[in-house]
Amino acid sequence: MVRTKKMISSVTQKGQATIPFQVRELLHIEPGDRVVFEIVNGKVLLRRLAEFDLEYHRSLEGTLS
Repeated sequence: MVRTKKMISSVTQKGQATIPFQVRELLHIEPGDRVVFEIVNGKVLLRRLAEFDLEYHRSLEGTLS
């Protein structure tokens, strides 16, 4: 059985939305953290970008030009 919980957040004129507390808690998102939005089969997945991932992506920046 799939358990689903829906939460609502408004989008500002700048395109910003507040991530609900329960989602931040579940994903261990803290102020200053980065998140990744992935589109998979028409659905959006949200995950916290781990520091290791961030360092990896920063190291690739210099090679992508």
